[in-house]
Parts: sequence; structure tokens; C-alpha cells
Amino acid sequence: MNVLLSIKPVYASRIMAGTKKYEFRRSIFRRKDINSVYIYSSYPVKKIIGKFTVGKILEDRPDLLWETVKDQSGLDESEFFKYFAGKSKGFAIEIGEFMPFKNPIDPRKCYDNFIPPQSFYYLDHDIEQICQS
Repeated sequence: MNVLLSIKPVYASRIMAGTKKYEFRRSIFRRKDINSVYIYSSYPVKKIIGKFTVGKILEDRPDLLWETVKDQSGLDESEFFKYFAGKSKGFAIEIGEFMPFKNPIDPRKCYDNFIPPQSFYYLDHDIEQICQS
């Protein structure tokens, strides 16, 4: 099982550069059998730019998450706490091996009626096999 995550281009580029080692979420996928997380870089890019393997998934209060991962967050403190404003818990997905796509994938060309996920959705296939064949 795989997951497609919507990530703003500024944060997707930090993942590609290796300066962002955690992806933060207010809610997390329930399935534990996730192989790969595909990154959909949202507007204005609107392409799937690569994928990563999942390391640890941390769950904690935002203040404690920040103390644990701030040096590898790829965010400044104000960005982080703005994202988690009003939330009593959050999640940090450790980005394992990141594999950028040489040619980012336009999902509208290989999925009928593609709608970017609000947060994420599950995929029972590998995107690059479907979209680059």
C-alpha cells in the first residue's frame, strides 16, 4: 500500500534538497503497511515529484514534537506552530530514502478526474508504473 500526500511546493523543494527530514500532519493514515509516500507538489506545480520511504511516525503534542525534530524539520518555529495552531496533538513522518522523479508526473494525464488529496489518500499501486508506461 502507498500514500499520495499533497505538499506545498516550498516544503516539497526542502524535501528534495534534503533540509526537511520530517513531514508534519494534523492527522495520519491508519494503515501500517505503507511502502512509499508519493509527493504531490500542489499549486502551482501540480505534479508528483517523487516518493520516499517512511521511517518512524512520531505522535505527540506539537510543543514536544518541535523539541524532538526542530533541527530536521525544514521549518522555522513560527511556520510549525502556525500549522498546528489549536491542535492538541500532531504527527511527524520521518522521511526515509527520497527518490525524485527525473520527469515529474502530471497525474491528470494518467488518472481520469484526478483530484489532489486534501491531506492524503491511499494507493494500491505504484504511480510510476501506471503513469510512465
